[in-house]
Amino acid sequence: MTKPTEAEVRDEVRKWLADNWDPDMPLVEWRSRLADSGWGMPQWPKEWYGRGLPHALARVAEDVMANVGAVSVARSGVRLLAAATLLEHGSDLQKKKFLRRILTGEDTWCQFFSEPGSGSDLAGATTRADFKGDFWIINGQKVWTTSAHHADHGLLLARTDWDAPKHEGLSYFIIDVKQPGVDVQQLRQMNGHASFNQVFFTDAKVPQENLVGRVGDGWKVAVTTLAHERRGADGLQPSSLKRGARLGRIHAEERAENEKANEPYKWYPQRAGRVDLVIERAREAGANQDPSVRQEIAKLMILAKSAEWTARRARAAQQQGRPQGPEGSLGKLAASHVARGCSRVHSMITGTNAMLTGRESPREGIIAEILVSVPAVSIAGGTDEIQRNIIAERVLELPKEPRSDTGPFRNVRRN
Repeated sequence: MTKPTEAEVRDEVRKWLADNWDPDMPLVEWRSRLADSGWGMPQWPKEWYGRGLPHALARVAEDVMANVGAVSVARSGVRLLAAATLLEHGSDLQKKKFLRRILTGEDTWCQFFSEPGSGSDLAGATTRADFKGDFWIINGQKVWTTSAHHADHGLLLARTDWDAPKHEGLSYFIIDVKQPGVDVQQLRQMNGHASFNQVFFTDAKVPQENLVGRVGDGWKVAVTTLAHERRGADGLQPSSLKRGARLGRIHAEERAENEKANEPYKWYPQRAGRVDLVIERAREAGANQDPSVRQEIAKLMILAKSAEWTARRARAAQQQGRPQGPEGSLGKLAASHVARGCSRVHSMITGTNAMLTGRESPREGIIAEILVSVPAVSIAGGTDEIQRNIIAERVLELPKEPRSDTGPFRNVRRN
C-alpha cells in the first residue's frame, strides 16, 4: 500500500475535523470519535485505534488539529507508557479492554515498580504473585509511585518464581488499584509536595487475563516500559503546539482534567534545574559581571545545548519508527548533569538567599525549590549509576560487572 503524502494527510485531517470537531461536545465523546477515527494516535496500528502512519506524518496530523484548536487524546501521566507496553506485549483482549479508554481519558494509570528494599535494583523485587484458582494473589509493597492515589490501574512487576534467577522469576501484571487489599499512602517530600505514594498489597487480586506476556517475561516487558519512560525523561519535551480559541465545554473539561493530572508534576520543571532562568537571574542579581559566574554559566549552556541535540536525535529516531534503544539512558544521564549544573549555578548567582522561601525570597521560593528538588532527577526512572551501566554495556560494549546475585532468587542475599 502506498504511503500517503504530507499534503494528503493534511487534507484528510482537515476534512475529518470539518465534519466532526465541535468544542461544545463532552470531552469523552470527542475523544471517542478521535480514537475510533485513528487520528488520535495515527502512528498506532490500524487495528488498534491508529492509521499505521510513520511518526513524521502523525506529527503533521497533530499540527492540523492544533491549528484549529482541537483537543488531543489523553496523554498525561503513565497512560502512554501503559499503551506503548500493551501495544508491544499485550494480548488482543488487553488491547481491546484498555487502549481505547487510555485514549479517551476514562482510565488513569500508575506504575508499581520500585520497592523500599531493592532501590534501583528493579529485578530484585520481592512483591510476590501466587496463582490461586483463577487469580494471581499479590502481597508486598511498592514505593515512589506517582499518582497512585487517583489511579484506576497500575503496571505491576511482581515475583512469580523464587527458584529462578532474579531476572527470570518476574512477571508483569495490570492491577485494579481501587480494589480491597490495595492501600495507597501519600508521601510528603522535602520540597513540600506530595507527588509520590507508598502502596501496600495484602491479598490483592489480579485476574489471569491481566498477565502481560507470559509468566517469567516480566523483566522483558518492564524494559519496554522503562525505555519509553527514559526517552521521555531526556529533558526535551515536545513543544507546545499552537492552539486556536479555547472556548467551549471540551476545553473546560480538558483544563479540569489537566489540573488534576498535572498536580503531582508541577515541581518537575524545578527538579530539571530551570536552565531557562539562569541568564535572567544572573542579570537580576548583577552576577553576570562576575567572571567566575559567567564561566560556569557558559559551561552549563554548552552542556544543556549538547543534551538537547542528543535528545533531538533520539526524537528523530522515534519519528522514523526505530525501536527504543539505549539513547534514552544517554539523554536521562545528560539531564541529570544539566540539573546539577543548574543547581550549582543558581547557588553561585543567588548566594545564601537561595535557601529562602516565601513571597519575599528570590523568585518567590522557586530558587529554593530548585535546590531541594534537583536530587530527584538523578534517582527517578533509574539512578545515574544504572544509566552508566546501561551505556557501558549496550553502547560501549564493555564487559559486564561480576555478579554475586546469580542462581535461585531465594538464595540471593538481600537487605
